[in-house]
Amino acid sequence: MVSFEIDGKKVEAEEGSMVIHAADAAGIYIPRFCYHKKLSIAASCRMCLVEVEKAPKPLPACATPVVEGMKVFTRSASAIEAQKGTMEFLLINHPLDCPICDQGGECELQDLAVGYGGDVSRFHESKRVVLNKNLGTLISTDMTRCIHCTRCVRFGQEIAGIMELGATGRGEHMEIGTYVEHSVDSELSGNIIDLCPVGALTSKPFRYSARTWELNDVAAISPHDAAGSNLYLQVRRDRIMRTLPRDNEVVNECWLSDRDRFSYEALNSDQRLTTPMIRVNGTWQSTDWKTALDFTASGLRKVIEQFGANKLGALAAANATLEEYYLLQKLMRGLGSSNIDHRLRQMDFSHDIVAPLFPSIGLPIAEIEKQKGVLIIGSNVRKEQPILGLRLRKAFLGGARIMAVNAVDYEFSFDLAHKVIVPPKQFVASLARIAKALAKEKGETLPNAVNDWAKGGAPSEEEGRVAQVLVQTGDQTALLMGQLAVNHEFYGTLYKITQVIAQMIGADFGAMLAANNAGAWLTGCVPHRGVLGAAIEAPGLNAGQMQKKSLKAYVLLGLEPELDCMDGLNAHKVIGDANFVVSLSSFMSSASDFADVQLPLAAFSETSGTYVSGEGRVQSFRGAVSPQGEARPGWKILRVLGNMFDLAGFDYTSSAEVRAELDLEGLECSGKLAEVDVAAPPKSVTTSEIDLERICEVPLYVSDPLVRRAQALQACADNPPPAARVNAEQAKKLDFSDGMKINAHMGAAIVALELIIDNRIPDGCILIPSGYPETAALGGPGMTRVVRA
Repeated sequence: MVSFEIDGKKVEAEEGSMVIHAADAAGIYIPRFCYHKKLSIAASCRMCLVEVEKAPKPLPACATPVVEGMKVFTRSASAIEAQKGTMEFLLINHPLDCPICDQGGECELQDLAVGYGGDVSRFHESKRVVLNKNLGTLISTDMTRCIHCTRCVRFGQEIAGIMELGATGRGEHMEIGTYVEHSVDSELSGNIIDLCPVGALTSKPFRYSARTWELNDVAAISPHDAAGSNLYLQVRRDRIMRTLPRDNEVVNECWLSDRDRFSYEALNSDQRLTTPMIRVNGTWQSTDWKTALDFTASGLRKVIEQFGANKLGALAAANATLEEYYLLQKLMRGLGSSNIDHRLRQMDFSHDIVAPLFPSIGLPIAEIEKQKGVLIIGSNVRKEQPILGLRLRKAFLGGARIMAVNAVDYEFSFDLAHKVIVPPKQFVASLARIAKALAKEKGETLPNAVNDWAKGGAPSEEEGRVAQVLVQTGDQTALLMGQLAVNHEFYGTLYKITQVIAQMIGADFGAMLAANNAGAWLTGCVPHRGVLGAAIEAPGLNAGQMQKKSLKAYVLLGLEPELDCMDGLNAHKVIGDANFVVSLSSFMSSASDFADVQLPLAAFSETSGTYVSGEGRVQSFRGAVSPQGEARPGWKILRVLGNMFDLAGFDYTSSAEVRAELDLEGLECSGKLAEVDVAAPPKSVTTSEIDLERICEVPLYVSDPLVRRAQALQACADNPPPAARVNAEQAKKLDFSDGMKINAHMGAAIVALELIIDNRIPDGCILIPSGYPETAALGGPGMTRVVRA
């Protein structure tokens, strides 16, 4: 530690730290523009100039290392004169836009101009004018206001890992932009809005809609992914106006993904379902809550009386609250059915019995950046889990060796030490060969079935290198499974082999899932377990079975089957064939095709509740605004239904009372299965040359009903229309060309799509995304026949 003085106050700081760090820690304010605690030091704005004893001139506090015995003066005449001089230069070309600038009220330049600006400008020449850049649908630009602090540039380079902005020109000709004009496409681009100290970069959806001092901050949790990002919902007159990050160093730090930041637009969508509706003689009629609930209870009673409770099923979205999951399963089991699930896209449930208490990433989020090695299995982590992607980039910058077994050669924000790009059907075999190579390195014996999956083949060069790195990084390694692995036809086997690898080196491992998968498992919203993992005597049907085997009645919580289920169109049909369907939804959707009653569900911002993140972090929140129209919180709807069936234990007056019934203290973040019994591989099936294996990923901005209705996200460049993608060699074999129309056949379904040549795709594969109405008919992964349209 180094001892020195700031403004006469004795201060200690670590050797090598800067004066501004020590001043902030001591509570001594030094003005700044270019400095940010998460970015590298640029020292370009000069606003933090301070006097240092014996120094010939003022020095920038952000770039001046502390020295034993030094004396720093932040408020001396010399320091104040230097700071005021800097401010005068910054204001020379700055327009007087404060009355119309969205940054007004939270502008750092505005605040510091009051303290350090002059009353009269000595500059009498014309101010410079900079043409605005079109950075896309999310970020609005007024580049004449830019003061060249380069925070936005450094964020792209250092944090997001994609340099999309830079500086061209010198002096007053310097401009920040993309050089060749294009949109900013990073999934984290909105953070440059927060970083900009002036009004040069502002939120395009929020533009001219409110003044910042009119907004009230309400703490909330993101409903979109496993990170559980902390955020503020900013409210004016009972309406969500925008979303900002809430600092939490162990979760999302001070960052927010664009999905979390801009999905609030859907809350005010004209597609909101705002009144209960029942189907009478084939026609939808709006009604009051009493009539709708009586209609619901009557319909479910008839099914139970006529067919039995085991013909009743419930499917829930993966971003419902803990309280909604708990009451949904309590209602269903109270009625006599364990047919309840939330894993709508999962195909393989073979490891359910030995699964851990709840799915997790296997280690705390903040520990990811400390790993020396990471193996990503079946994930475009940058798009699926943007905040976890940031932690992986920090690990990479810290020297970690990151590897991947994937079906697409995705572009990450970090370099891969090694990568194995194979068709999804080869995932298990490739992972088994890595395990085989690892066992040889470690001198250990593998279960016979793992060797069988390796198909007797020797590991490829890259698979062998992956194994070598795993040996070297040992127990400082994380194995992370993503969307393509979790939704794989042999997910259980993949998971078990991943555990075999993890046990050989002492690594952490787990799966990166949706916002509240962990909460669903803990509350018993799965067919084979009760609350907190309690055993169920008669397990019910899982989500896959309920999408194939038509029951007589369904209760749907917050989902759109054709877009949220793996085999969407078939799920839509199967549910539509039921005698009675209840849909609890925040939006008008295709449920109107098959449901008998639609109950308006309050969105996440309109209800209190709890999410459990992928690291087992339990985070509760309160409603920020009133539910729109006649919408009601899900826990209240389910509570009343429980009362209407005279079920015991439905006398709650708040969501906190529901939450209190669950003991969630001390949850262990572990992906470990109770036992590992790897099943033998099935026989291979021969296919035609024109049959390609479909890679079935769910893109970032179609992942849930909320995101699908956020207009700015839907219009951004990172959300292109659905298309079929093959590599150039595959296209040549099929005599296809880039941009042509093709027909994709899966079963009886035929979908016409544009073909795009994409050399990230392995041979024998075609990438056709899921989650779009245009591709819902194709179902899930499988062999796809492609022909010219």
